Amino acid sequence: MKWLAATLLVVVLLLQYRLWLSGDGVHELARLSAAVEKQQAENAEAAARNEQLVAEVADLKAGMAAIEERARSELGMVARGETFYQVVPRRPASRPQTQTSHTQTAAR
Repeated sequence: MKWLAATLLVVVLLLQYRLWLSGDGVHELARLSAAVEKQQAENAEAAARNEQLVAEVADLKAGMAAIEERARSELGMVARGETFYQVVPRRPASRPQTQTSHTQTAAR
């Protein structure tokens, strides 16, 4: 009976060693769990982006409003009957120079 108990104890110790200290034990489980969480987060981001793209495609197929918006923002187009006004900010007042003015030329 002592041999059986000793053999069972050795088997349990070997299994515990393999579970806690080997490369394919608890450490591998923790690494794989972290990798799964990271992949799930990436998948959620991709799914949200896909939903946005599907909505945009449906909007482009269904209506002219989205096409007109894109033409205005990306191509700078103006519809017929509209007037385009470009507002240019004022330049700050230039300070008078006390020395003789030098002519500056730009290199081309």
